[in-house]
Amino acid sequence: MGSSRGQCSGLSWTVEQNKRFERALAVYDEDTADRWHNVARAVGSKSAEEVKKHYKVLMEDLKTIESGRVSLPNYRN
Repeated sequence: MGSSRGQCSGLSWTVEQNKRFERALAVYDEDTADRWHNVARAVGSKSAEEVKKHYKVLMEDLKTIESGRVSLPNYRN
C-alpha cells in the first residue's frame, strides 16, 4: 500500500515534494481557507486536486496500518 501514495496522482512524488507536503499539512490545518491550494503552492508542481488525493491516500494507509491489517517489519540487528 505504501507504493500507492507515490502514484495517487498518476505521477511520482519526489522525496522533496513529500517533505514539503508534510510541512504544509502542519501549517495549513483543516480549518484553513483554501487549504489544498495553499498546500499545492507549498509543494510546487502539484495541483490542489493532486495534493488532496495524496492526503486521502495517506489517510487510508494510516487507517490500514493502525487497524493491524499491515504487519510492521521485524527489524533485527
